[in-house]
Amino acid sequence: MLLSGALLALFMMGFWLYCLTDAILTPAAEFRGMSKPAWIAVIALTFIGGAVAWLIVREPVVKEPPRSPDASLAPAPHPDDRGGRYFRSGRWTDADDAVARHPAGRARTPRATAPRGPDDDPAFLRALDRAIRGNSQAGGEV
Repeated sequence: MLLSGALLALFMMGFWLYCLTDAILTPAAEFRGMSKPAWIAVIALTFIGGAVAWLIVREPVVKEPPRSPDASLAPAPHPDDRGGRYFRSGRWTDADDAVARHPAGRARTPRATAPRGPDDDPAFLRALDRAIRGNSQAGGEV
């Protein structure tokens, strides 16, 4: 009985921590009903009730279709380009702008001439062939 109570308490704490972290990391423009600090306070002070309310009210995650491996990676669009869905209430803050500009939030565009792997690089294959032939001749094998 004590073990099940402890497991339930751990689950509730994890659920609450997930919702609090999600609210903290969500950009201010995506909050519904209340401002970002108000939601964080509600979740922090009411524990499970605020966490459940956050899950009910927050916007569902929109999944993008998977990219093909051949598609080149383009930089992430600036939030101004996403349309009215992103700026529901027009509360874009400087902190949200900093997150949008962070290099981890943008994909890097690969060079078109770079080989995809070592076995696609002719220079690497020639060097490998020379190394294998050199080792086999030095060991007496032909």
